[in-house]
Amino acid sequence: MTEQSRTDTVSAPESRLTADAAPRTRIARARFSGVNQRQILGLLAVLAILVVVGSTTTDNFFEVSNLMLLLSQASIIGVLSVGMTFVVISGGIDLSVGAIIALASVWATTGATQEFGLWGMLFTAVVVAGACGLINGVLIAYGGLVSLIVTIAGLASYRGMATLISGGQPQVVRVDGFGAIATTEFLGIPLLVYMFAATVLVGWLLLNRTTFGRHVFAVGGNAEAARLAGIDVRRIRTTVFVLSGLCCAIAAIMLTARTATGASTHGNLYELDAIAAVILGGTLLSGGRGTLIGSVLGVVVFTTVNNIFVLNNLSTPIQQIAKGVIIVIAVLLQRRANRTSAA
Repeated sequence: MTEQSRTDTVSAPESRLTADAAPRTRIARARFSGVNQRQILGLLAVLAILVVVGSTTTDNFFEVSNLMLLLSQASIIGVLSVGMTFVVISGGIDLSVGAIIALASVWATTGATQEFGLWGMLFTAVVVAGACGLINGVLIAYGGLVSLIVTIAGLASYRGMATLISGGQPQVVRVDGFGAIATTEFLGIPLLVYMFAATVLVGWLLLNRTTFGRHVFAVGGNAEAARLAGIDVRRIRTTVFVLSGLCCAIAAIMLTARTATGASTHGNLYELDAIAAVILGGTLLSGGRGTLIGSVLGVVVFTTVNNIFVLNNLSTPIQQIAKGVIIVIAVLLQRRANRTSAA
């Protein structure tokens, strides 16, 4: 047997393996895509049921004022969920987002900051929140620490800093025009909703139409394989936490404008709402798969549930119990869908 024939004999099975692997990859992607589609259709069905429940149990569910309030409330958590989706797809978690909101709102409303006017306040919120996200990302990506531990530490320290700066007291916004962020409407729709929509659009483009987005999925799916493929895993992980911090800045601006104050209590437990919405939207907690559209629908579903409870004068503990039940059901459905797609 010649050297060339031996080479052909060896390479032929490899070629067949490569050829066989490609269809399997396409089938796996199609199955995952089908899972996402089913998840979104399921969320739309749940939302339709909630609308029916809301309209039958209350008299003012479809009032314009209530719908605008619902959309405004969904916008703040929704912006957070955009950043959280990137973090979770990459295989991480961020429990510090609520505390970052508090710190950004307090720092942006100090007397010294407000002397620089509207743009000074906006700039401060973005820089502070972005810096917090950068710190989280560097400690996780370059320090080799677990995201759960780092962001729990951030949850405590960032809120502690907010309390220290504000003295535990709300700081009133005195800059003309800042409150207009929450009160301005275009075509009857609050500016907050447009800010949310713009954030979702930018996030969707980054995640689905850029190399960076593909790398985020790759890192979350298998970080070691991504590294061997030449992807800078540490840079990707740092960047997703910076993105989460920037989303916190937008949410802090929105919340501060709505309340006309900066307070160390702002954003309390918002991280749980954002994570719950992302999970409900079909993003895997283990990373590697997710969709921003699903996260947006998850936010709307949770906000609608809260709105129905408030309109029916149900207590906050009942709302918390309902959220917990919804999260557990969502995770169980995820596991079932994953088993089905792997079969």
